[in-house]
Amino acid sequence: MEDKISISLLQRILVENQEAVQKIELSERELALEAKGNYIFVGPRQAGKTFCLFQIIKQYIKKYSAKKILYINFEDDRLLTFNASHFQLLLDAYKSLFKETPILFLDEIQNIDGWEKFSRRLADSKEYKIFITGSNAKMLSKEMATTLGGRYLIKNIYPFSFSEYLAANKVKLTEHWQFSNKRYEIRRKFNDFFKFGGFPELLHFKEKRLWLENLYKKVFYGDLIARYKIRNDFALKILVSKLAESIHDEISFNRMKNIIQSIGTPIGASTVIEYLNFLEESFLIFSVKNCLAKITERESQKKYYFIDNGLITIMQDSPETKLLENLVAINLRKQFGSEFYFAKDGAEVDFYIPQTKTLIQVAYSLSRQTEERELDSMLKIRQKLDAKKMLLITLDEEKTIEFKGEKIECIPIWKWVLLKLCNTPQG
Repeated sequence: MEDKISISLLQRILVENQEAVQKIELSERELALEAKGNYIFVGPRQAGKTFCLFQIIKQYIKKYSAKKILYINFEDDRLLTFNASHFQLLLDAYKSLFKETPILFLDEIQNIDGWEKFSRRLADSKEYKIFITGSNAKMLSKEMATTLGGRYLIKNIYPFSFSEYLAANKVKLTEHWQFSNKRYEIRRKFNDFFKFGGFPELLHFKEKRLWLENLYKKVFYGDLIARYKIRNDFALKILVSKLAESIHDEISFNRMKNIIQSIGTPIGASTVIEYLNFLEESFLIFSVKNCLAKITERESQKKYYFIDNGLITIMQDSPETKLLENLVAINLRKQFGSEFYFAKDGAEVDFYIPQTKTLIQVAYSLSRQTEERELDSMLKIRQKLDAKKMLLITLDEEKTIEFKGEKIECIPIWKWVLLKLCNTPQG
């Protein structure tokens, strides 16, 4: 194919982008960044990584000027033939226009093979400030860490949290909101967030399910089938569907293999493991281990959650109980990274956070029988883990329960995600 990347094309794109970013309206997100750090923002498609770049760009424009900005999106259709050899041409294009030393914003850079060496060279020069985004978790692999040599800080960007969702909807959290009439408006907004999730772009669409279905197809066929050259796409569809169905349950590799084989599709356990890795690398799902299991079982029998509730909604009928547990898992993932677990050894507790020594049980609603079962499990697991705090999260119920001489706090999910009762967040 004829090389169509020219310095004049890059100049035009750079100037266009400087002008375009200034016109974009943003709902600002919390971004705790080190002043001297170079960053790689990673996360699922449409989670808002590009708008996080725009937020930072606007801050730098206010501090300096638009001339300081070198922003380029590698999903721009004019850059289809861009390859690693063109990175220097990109810098030359900027330097031919401006005398400034640019701050670089390189969006969706995983599309360019060999981007790692260029990024390392820039960081090594210590001349540039650099922000990079990518949608593929392979950017966090051991090989990538070796190539970049610790020169970049990794920042995970997720779909909106509920507080960010409220801010984007122009709903302000006033002081003591949980005791004021404001709580009714917040509860109404939570209904949509709970069902359709927090992908920022979704706010602009009435047909939310259709938008989510199209996003899922793009991830499935673009980030999974095409990128990993998967031939048995039907087996992968069944696997994803089964994971959505099994939100509450730990599930083993062999069990998943047997389920797929039972519908007449041959597949081995090694392929199931490979597919699960692909799903995690594409930020579609994440896994949680049993902290009380033996090492082999801890790795082979996990629980799986989706990165956003909306993805479950399009796969399941009446998924409310699954959405509740999934949303708790998402919030723990944002706060504690991979450092939280479920605990199962006879009795079972949905989540355990070692940093805060907190046990969390999730129940959609509480009958007396359900209440006793969930709390009894927590007391049994607490003895094994020396947990200091126990919490019961429901859809709407709030009270303090006295059970076998213990006091357990029960809180509705929509309030818990805003009060951040399990703090100590991880960047």
